[in-house]
Amino acid sequence: MGYEVSRRSAPGQSGPHATLYCLRGPYGDEAEVWPALGLNVFRWFAAGAERLYADPELFTDPRPTRSGVPILFPFPNRIREGRFTWNGVDYVLPVNDPAQRNAIHGYACRAAWRVVDQGANAQGTWLTGAFRASRDVLGWHHGLWPADHEILLTVRLSRGVLRFEATVSNPDSVPLPFGLGYHPYFLAPPETRVECPAARYWPLEGHLPVAMPVPVDAARDLNRPRPVDELTLDDIFTALPPRPPRVDGLIERATLYDGPSTLRLFVSAEFREMVVFTPPHRQAICLEPYTCPTDAVNLVLRGWDSGWQVLAPGATWSATMEFWL
Repeated sequence: MGYEVSRRSAPGQSGPHATLYCLRGPYGDEAEVWPALGLNVFRWFAAGAERLYADPELFTDPRPTRSGVPILFPFPNRIREGRFTWNGVDYVLPVNDPAQRNAIHGYACRAAWRVVDQGANAQGTWLTGAFRASRDVLGWHHGLWPADHEILLTVRLSRGVLRFEATVSNPDSVPLPFGLGYHPYFLAPPETRVECPAARYWPLEGHLPVAMPVPVDAARDLNRPRPVDELTLDDIFTALPPRPPRVDGLIERATLYDGPSTLRLFVSAEFREMVVFTPPHRQAICLEPYTCPTDAVNLVLRGWDSGWQVLAPGATWSATMEFWL
């Protein structure tokens, strides 16, 4: 058997939104994707083990950002009180973080994506999904965001590798401000150690930045491998080390050591921040590449360097994330 794509129905679900796509390879590698749950890759099996955490209630009570690899677009993490001003216009977003105080994680992770391509060859198998705000967000209007926005994401599976290739485009007639992030939940057995080198982190109050980045302290120092079970983190790391990129331009930003396995996280240079989060259930660790910190749209209006992106009408922007065993 070679690489292939197949489909099945999500347990307990019905209708077109119940379709799951299964990517499989000849060496036992598998990935499962749920387009209706924000194109979430909720399962990755490689080198003889499950690598991603999925909520036990994934199919009975689907929550877009609690399992697998949520896609955070057009902004990652929070926007303070769901409000910002752009080019003199005030925008008000749904307040939907756990505290019901801020907007969180954009729209793409909560929308049903459209599958626009799939296939397999001798090197691997892939699935491409599309999300466009004006088409795929219920009740979309320009009062929710300064411009319409679209993202194409190709998920590629090969031996020991899961790769995410994103292309953002601006189909509107005005500039598109945005940020992109991923929120992968990696399973973390008791022996797991994590390394995520960074020189600084953003001080937070109520999960929101309140000052420019400061040097990492002892509790947040991940410049050497540390046991996951001794960490309690929900922090935004920055000033990432200038590591030499691979031939394809990707840079290693985090590493998980799990007994005989080493899982490396590679990303494009556009991902200038790394969020490290240890969920309360302690079964996983989240290593989250972001192009910008939390509340970046408001930080940039204060004149802070936040990595906030602005895309001209008709332009495109691309970036890649890869998990490598």
